[in-house]
Amino acid sequence: MIVLRIGTRRSRLNRSRGREGTEAPRPDAATSSPVPHDARVDPVYLLDVDNTLLDNDAVADDLRDYLTAEFGAERQERYWVEFERLRSELGYADYLGALQRFRAAYPHDTHLLAASEWLVDYPFADRLYPHALDVLAELRERGIAVILSDGDVVFQPRKIRRSGIWDAVDGHVLVYVHKERELADVERRYPAEHYVLVDDKLRILTAVKEAWAERVTTVFPRQGHYALDESEIARYPAADVAVERIGDLLGRTF
Repeated sequence: MIVLRIGTRRSRLNRSRGREGTEAPRPDAATSSPVPHDARVDPVYLLDVDNTLLDNDAVADDLRDYLTAEFGAERQERYWVEFERLRSELGYADYLGALQRFRAAYPHDTHLLAASEWLVDYPFADRLYPHALDVLAELRERGIAVILSDGDVVFQPRKIRRSGIWDAVDGHVLVYVHKERELADVERRYPAEHYVLVDDKLRILTAVKEAWAERVTTVFPRQGHYALDESEIARYPAADVAVERIGDLLGRTF
């Protein structure tokens, strides 16, 4: 069971509506500021991170360029082989875990230590999509904005923190292994009559729509390689709302 509590800020909602509940958290989740159990806020906006608020494809491209420059094309390709192998095992992207396996393949290359530093210190704020933080600020004026992400328990929260997203949602951050399987936990932490889910993967949007039906409005920003893969799009029904970029949500109501 893993719960991250990075920092000590409590949200305006928590300060005004009482203390946090004491029920034990669900496994595989990282969160800092759940809504009190006797509180209900409508709507709750649930937003993905990678290729929804932050251009993760560009981060991956930068990593490819870095690995090629530092270790050569062959070893750069080996890293991504390990990355994809690990993702198939875990069900989420684990950049640091792939680097551990990459190191095992070249145990005497001490230069690999610099690669870990490059990843951990990457300037994620530079890869936010235009107006991503403006969208979060506007949504917070209407309800509560919550990050709902998949990922590991070290690098993904680090990314969310360094990008500025963590502070932009006042610490309302959930990180699961498979978020579409943890909707009961989301409801427990953030009870609401209605949810708005923003995600670049139609697979996720479809799974949540099937579970919550009319209780959720699904929003599909067509950003990143998943959202632009026509074969992937053809496999699932359309979302309730589709936009070309996250900034298009400014001024939109649901």
